[in-house]
Amino acid sequence: MIAEINLLYRPALVLLDGLEAFVDGGPESGGKVSLDVMIAGLDRVAVDAVGVAMLRLHGTIRAVSAGRVFEQAQIARAAELGLGVSRPELIDLVTDDRAGQDFLARLRPVLLAP
Repeated sequence: MIAEINLLYRPALVLLDGLEAFVDGGPESGGKVSLDVMIAGLDRVAVDAVGVAMLRLHGTIRAVSAGRVFEQAQIARAAELGLGVSRPELIDLVTDDRAGQDFLARLRPVLLAP
């Protein structure tokens, strides 16, 4: 799996370009939405989990929207390998403006959903 590849290195910073995202299809064609966000973090599992939550917030395919965020195979495996946080409650979501606060207010319940 892709999680094991991440055992070979530890990034200093993880960036997720959330300006636009494929909610189905991809990576070259499919349904896209404009998210207009950039996610930065030190924990690659946390950043990936937030990315999944963003896709769920905007409607995505069943394979991505089913179950809890941390039940997604790649996220679960990465957490199991100790590559980052092991549950969503450990993710610290921070922003510096009102629009970001509004976005996080919508995102947090999706990330934490049982």
